[in-house]
Amino acid sequence: MVKMELCLKLYYASFSFDISNIKHKVPNGIYSIPIAKQWLTSHFICHRRIISMAESFLFSIADNVVGKIGSITLHEIGLAWGVKTELTKLEATLTTIKSVLLDAEEKQWKDQQLRDWLGKLKHVCYDVEDVLDEFQYQALQRQVVSHGSLKTKVLGFFSSSNSLPFSFKMGHRIKEVRERLDGIAADRAQFNLQTCMERAPLVYRETTHSFVLDRDVFGRGKDKEKVLELLMNSSDDDESISVIPIVGLGGLGKTTLAKLVYNDQWVVGHFKKRIWVCVSNDFDMKKVIIDIINSINTTVEGGSGLGLPNHNDLNMEQSQTLLRRTLGNENFFLVLDDMWNGDRQKWIELRTFLMNGAKGNKIVVTTRDNSVASIMGTVPAYILEGLPHVDCLSVFLKWAFNEGQEKKHPNLVKIGDDIVKKCNGVPLAARTLGSLLFSKFEQRDWLYVRDNDIWKLKQEEGDILPALRLSYEQLPSYLKCCFAYCSIFPKDHVFCNEELVDMWSAQGLIETSKKKQELDDIGNRYIKELLSRSFFQDFEDRHFYFEFKMHDLMHDLASFISQSECTFIDCVSPTVSRMVRHVSFSYDLDEKEILRVVGELNDIRTIYFPFVQETSHGEPFLKACISRFKCIKMLDLSSSNFDTLPNSISNLKHLRLLDLNENKKIKKLPNSICKLFHLQKLSLLGCEGFENLPKEFGNLISLRHLQITTKQRALTGIGRLESLQTHLKIFKCQNLEFLLQGTQSLTTLRSLFIRDCRRLVSLAHSMKQLPLLEHLVIFDCKRLNSLDGNGEDHVPGLGNLRVLMLGKLPKLEALPVCSLTSLDKLMIEECPQLTERCKKTTGEDWHKISHVSEIYIDGVKTPEN
Repeated sequence: MVKMELCLKLYYASFSFDISNIKHKVPNGIYSIPIAKQWLTSHFICHRRIISMAESFLFSIADNVVGKIGSITLHEIGLAWGVKTELTKLEATLTTIKSVLLDAEEKQWKDQQLRDWLGKLKHVCYDVEDVLDEFQYQALQRQVVSHGSLKTKVLGFFSSSNSLPFSFKMGHRIKEVRERLDGIAADRAQFNLQTCMERAPLVYRETTHSFVLDRDVFGRGKDKEKVLELLMNSSDDDESISVIPIVGLGGLGKTTLAKLVYNDQWVVGHFKKRIWVCVSNDFDMKKVIIDIINSINTTVEGGSGLGLPNHNDLNMEQSQTLLRRTLGNENFFLVLDDMWNGDRQKWIELRTFLMNGAKGNKIVVTTRDNSVASIMGTVPAYILEGLPHVDCLSVFLKWAFNEGQEKKHPNLVKIGDDIVKKCNGVPLAARTLGSLLFSKFEQRDWLYVRDNDIWKLKQEEGDILPALRLSYEQLPSYLKCCFAYCSIFPKDHVFCNEELVDMWSAQGLIETSKKKQELDDIGNRYIKELLSRSFFQDFEDRHFYFEFKMHDLMHDLASFISQSECTFIDCVSPTVSRMVRHVSFSYDLDEKEILRVVGELNDIRTIYFPFVQETSHGEPFLKACISRFKCIKMLDLSSSNFDTLPNSISNLKHLRLLDLNENKKIKKLPNSICKLFHLQKLSLLGCEGFENLPKEFGNLISLRHLQITTKQRALTGIGRLESLQTHLKIFKCQNLEFLLQGTQSLTTLRSLFIRDCRRLVSLAHSMKQLPLLEHLVIFDCKRLNSLDGNGEDHVPGLGNLRVLMLGKLPKLEALPVCSLTSLDKLMIEECPQLTERCKKTTGEDWHKISHVSEIYIDGVKTPEN
């Protein structure tokens, strides 16, 4: 421990970082400065007193506010309330400030006064945004009133007698924030800031899959063979489990090497089961066990994952019993990726659970920590070194150019060679910098990277944060804040594009398009741009959505950038700055600890629980959030245990996203929730006791995404949701007989997901009411026999359908009669009648789908013509 303390003190001496209060939490085996640094940045990044690019959100906030002021709706409201002059002055000041913000953000990391100025500016910009949000709320309320949806007493609010006090109040608030803004803006002259143009949207390559092919990996062939040799030479003669650790610094490619081994032909042929689990920082035994079970079942299900049950409600005894049953007595190959757990007792316990009586079971563990390797390994660890320069250059060129393109630009390749020397043999750094320069053929862009001042900062062996930060600084501002926001997720989180885009949208981080693109389309483009720049990785196409991950070191970068905005709170680092706006909680905090944290916070915009909590949230937590966080935009109340929401929920006028998933007690929502006119997404999945939606549910004029479990026979009320265009997900609605009734329609809906609705027989009437539907997924509806009344009703509504997934529908007899001309992906699983009718060439329905480019039947892709 003495040597470990010395390493930490040497590295953090210049930053006055006090390790005395955390050294007891440092695992054994940290005996070098690089390892000490990586461990600390992974666990205590939010507590570091080092220079950070703290105001990564500011340009986005300012841009959002300017856009709101310039909107037609706000212009009309400004006239109505007599504050147009103040709004015009506010817009002028913000536009002037916005023009120099990009220059300020780039210079802030070496100027403390500038960072302080930006912090003050950000604070007042948030206040401006809140005021304008209230104006927009009034505009939306007027819109609802004009449709005759609100009661008479609400109409009275807009009478001239009531409008005067509101007009005076709002006029005063706008003047107050405008004057504060003017005072701060006047100080910008002392920083000599230059007007900068916003960077253009990125040119990016489409990401196709995360499956690792040998030919796509440089310089790791010998490493793969040596790991395979360790596997082959370990004993197959008894029931013990052989464990081969792979140890190396972050970014060297430990996971990539493990994937090469995992997909090797010998491994595929030798083991009955192959299992991949990402463990990460927090070793939760039950979660690891469930992840192992799900990994096995996903392979059995053919990769769709649609039929996987939810095991989160199982206790520890039930989980280990299910694990033994799932493993059976067949030999397995298991990868435990990114292990940090140094508790030998926990490893012994997990190993005992994995002893299934089979001979020759093997485990590969990837870790940065030698002590983890010592505890788990049955053979000496395989130490992964940095890539040779020639291989690192190959990685860089692969990501900087399309294949063969580098031959046309020898001058750039020469500069690239110099850049790669700064990567210290770390492939992640080479890949990130190569991605940064993709499609850039001007020599000055490459020289900017090579000669950047960031390389002059003192670096230790294995330090790649400068390379990653340089890539971050070259992102357009709209991507900077979106990337930084991702730090509220835990490390190794598997992102779903739908979830992330909804969260970005709730915070106003997605710029509206002049081309009238939908927000989810713009958000998906953002994700693909970040994937193309290597800020995200491990892309997996799930057919109607996609998943991806963020490398640990990219997560460190996001945390470093956003530490004044976002924080992830766990039992190791339970304190939080009062300045943060976005907070997420680990699974290991009880409600008392969570309430303590909530009591210390004020201007929160996001409350998020990325894990299934060990303890559910009760009414005290709910009431604390409603009373303290008036401007909150995302509130995660999943796995709560209250019967209903209080009427005071309507006070959260800024709320965009409300998650009530897996509340087993909730039966209804108060009608006051229908006053949340900004609400974009409402989730009620797994709320098995939920009886019905409130009568005025159609007043949720901004609702774009609804997820629901309900006892209703039909989803009455949703037909008036004119903005419900992104997703409608219906799950375990056991009484549901009709999707829509009477004249109800969802003319803007693009994605419909129905699962486990046992009384649903036909969708013929509903399909007529969905003219823009693009994605349709129906799974595990045992009685469903028709999508179009067996041809009796023509269904013109499916003409835009692009993705159709049908699974576990034993009575479904045929595809709809209508023309599926836009369909380009069809998946059918466990639908015996439909499978027979869709056989290539001979099936009765083949003529309906012969043009479809991707057809999967029971996990097997139909060969193209």
